[in-house]
Amino acid sequence: MTMTAFEVRLRQIGAQRYHDKHPFHHLLHSGGCSPDQVRAWVINRFYYQSSIPMKDAAFMSRVDDPKLRRAWRSRIEDHDGTGDNEGGIERWLRLADAVGLDRDYVASKEGVLPATRFAVDAYVRFVRDKALLEAVAASLTELFAPKIHAARIEGLLANYAFADDRSLSYFKNRLKEAPKDVAFGLSWVLDHADTAEKQDAAAAALTFKTDVLWAQLDALHAAYVDPARIPPGAWQPGSFLKAQAAKAS
Repeated sequence: MTMTAFEVRLRQIGAQRYHDKHPFHHLLHSGGCSPDQVRAWVINRFYYQSSIPMKDAAFMSRVDDPKLRRAWRSRIEDHDGTGDNEGGIERWLRLADAVGLDRDYVASKEGVLPATRFAVDAYVRFVRDKALLEAVAASLTELFAPKIHAARIEGLLANYAFADDRSLSYFKNRLKEAPKDVAFGLSWVLDHADTAEKQDAAAAALTFKTDVLWAQLDALHAAYVDPARIPPGAWQPGSFLKAQAAKAS
């Protein structure tokens, strides 16, 4: 395929498979989630957010080209933070504070659903083990993220008392950070997927990543919405709240 046709193919994967089409996504953004369902989402999504810099570090450890490492390094800094930037992980824990969770419990990752762990860990292994082209292509779900972040900000602000500029700062910052990652990643994939075989591999990698994101929402919906069957060891609604943590201390 030409570069233009291949980019259309990649974008079509998002149009068909991105997790903005999942029922839990629509429930959350429309205000249909209970406080505990929102908390379950925050707890499980933190496992994904906190694994992103680990994924990126695994990727960089295999890159020989200093230019590529320099371009990729900012992704780790965006999540872990720097002297001037508190980072996405800290912003997500601020969201945990806002929805009433004990942030130390969220940071411990103890209550994460088994399916969330399996999906996210599979993504980290994928980036660690697959060809660099496939690893970069898997990150291209960022092509579709700004739209979902903007809709999330709008939906949460309209429907939940906890939502304000401070609690939603993670999503607001990603609206500024993601475009540079998208531009670089897409350009790199288009340049390096220069055979039909490589284009197929890159498209399959992006499809895999959409499956990772979809599986996480499937797990949340099954555990906390319908049939509301929470696996052993996963977070139980009403537990590990800030008020409880304060009493315990």
